[in-house]
Amino acid sequence: MAATRTLFIGGTGVISSACVARAVEKGHEVTVLTRGRPTNRPLPKGVEELHADIRDPQTVRAALGERSFDVAAEFLAFTPEHIRTDLELFEGRVGHYVFISSASAYQKPPARVPVVESTPLRNPFWQYSRDKIACEDLLVEAYRERGFPVTIVRPSHTYDQTLIPTSGGWTDLDRMRRGAPVIVHGDGTSLWTITHNTDFAVAFVGLLGRPEAVGDSFHITSDEAPTWNQIYCWLAEGLGVEADLVHVASETIAAVVPELGPGLVGDKAHSMLFDNSKVKALVPEFQTRTTFAHGAGEIVDWHLADPARQRVDRDLDAAFDRLADLARSV
Repeated sequence: MAATRTLFIGGTGVISSACVARAVEKGHEVTVLTRGRPTNRPLPKGVEELHADIRDPQTVRAALGERSFDVAAEFLAFTPEHIRTDLELFEGRVGHYVFISSASAYQKPPARVPVVESTPLRNPFWQYSRDKIACEDLLVEAYRERGFPVTIVRPSHTYDQTLIPTSGGWTDLDRMRRGAPVIVHGDGTSLWTITHNTDFAVAFVGLLGRPEAVGDSFHITSDEAPTWNQIYCWLAEGLGVEADLVHVASETIAAVVPELGPGLVGDKAHSMLFDNSKVKALVPEFQTRTTFAHGAGEIVDWHLADPARQRVDRDLDAAFDRLADLARSV
């Protein structure tokens, strides 16, 4: 089935914006359901925009009327309650429902790599991941019991020029520019798969409307997995500086900066490599075209272009100073 009428629930985020652009390029008739708030990622020409809040089903029903779609791509569901609402809204209205889950849902720590789609889903460290697993469970149940036409997609760390992938974001880059020590979790040698959003979009749009994808799950990730030390150093290179990397155990960082704990201990602390052969069998044109050595330059250039984008978290900055002092006093 060739997709023509494609509804994106959310279309201006890091991942969804690239997928919308790719879908337009491939000839889909794209409609985006959005609250209509300002964004760094304006919609391409030719995209129909419907204003509604997916958290308010009445506004969605009013916006959609009696329309149906070949595909609905859901980027804004994060809890089982969100999925229950979607099932009420879209069951019988769409020919293919594609849910964005997360590769963080895979077993942590991983028993073996590379990760494949049948790797167990279990993350005792991060509620976000457990909620995504619960969403998947509901959708699989709907497929098995009623034939709901779902496909589950699990991205790993996907970025564009607006997203700094390190724990401190711009605070890390500001510290690099000042020559301050930059905190890296573990010893910096764990491998981390990081994916440019335009690469992700090629595989994602290639799955839309494909009957072979219904009832199945796919991760879409880069074939590149640099070390965290490399990731930090490429960002420093983009700034034209040399980073002073200080390595601190993930558990110690989590103790000092609790808000970073779940994403570190429950995801980034582990080497994560993925086997992409399953999605490539359906979308053979999918490959890694943008390496992070290049992507880091895009990130730096975008942030340097506007001082308003250079926001330092002063509390986090002070916590990094404490962690650096602690590491160097050992």
